[in-house]
Amino acid sequence: MQDIPVPVPPFYGRRAISDFSLEEIFQLLNEAALFRTQWGIRGIRKEQYLKLIEEKYRPLLQELKAEVMREGYFQPQAVYGYFACQSRGNDLIIYSPSDGRHEISRFRFPRQAKEPHLCIADYFCSAESGKEDVVAISLVTIGRRVTDIARDLLARDDYTRYLYLHGLSAESAEALAECMHRRIRRELNIAQKDSPVIGLLIKQHYQGRRYSLGYGACPNLEDQRKIFDLLYPEEIGVQLNEAYQLVPEQSTSAIVAHHPQARYFTV
Repeated sequence: MQDIPVPVPPFYGRRAISDFSLEEIFQLLNEAALFRTQWGIRGIRKEQYLKLIEEKYRPLLQELKAEVMREGYFQPQAVYGYFACQSRGNDLIIYSPSDGRHEISRFRFPRQAKEPHLCIADYFCSAESGKEDVVAISLVTIGRRVTDIARDLLARDDYTRYLYLHGLSAESAEALAECMHRRIRRELNIAQKDSPVIGLLIKQHYQGRRYSLGYGACPNLEDQRKIFDLLYPEEIGVQLNEAYQLVPEQSTSAIVAHHPQARYFTV
């Protein structure tokens, strides 16, 4: 699984960026997740669902996106970095950007108890191989302003507006993470396998995977502290609370594997 060419990153270390366009972010918005999960449009027949989407919810979404762009509700930013790394068993060892040899952090990932016994560490070159690999780590946020606006809507008992805006901001954070992942693939020169169809890109038709802490293959939220120590996301206004959750909540972090066989799984 580890015998593949290792891409060369454009830099080692971390960088903060804010050159995102909301048009690009909205292009990668998962509308199915927005309508069904965030806005709760489910439990009805397919024909009725499709009619509701076309006649009510997609026009509503277009109006809300226009308002968000006009009023500046979203302030997308990211901090990300490339680090030399190797695996050892279930561990992913992160090396210093200055020399690529000194260990500065270590993530210990769980392994599936049943076949095929997958572990994220397996997608990186092992220390025993003597081959150095690269891992990308990112953290993105839509910003604190929309959190404050949503809180005001709740205080005014405007639950419907709150639901729509909060749902859009949550899914936009995921879309921003996809924008960041696409940027990483391009910088690592592995974007040749990206699907030209946006709908398929949203369904992960590309090389590599981004693993968000607290889900599936890496459920340990305490590892957020390690990401903070590597990326310093305080620079873009993101904090970590006592429960190891990102604040503002419309933020997400990820460990990115470039391996062509990387896929999502649960442990």
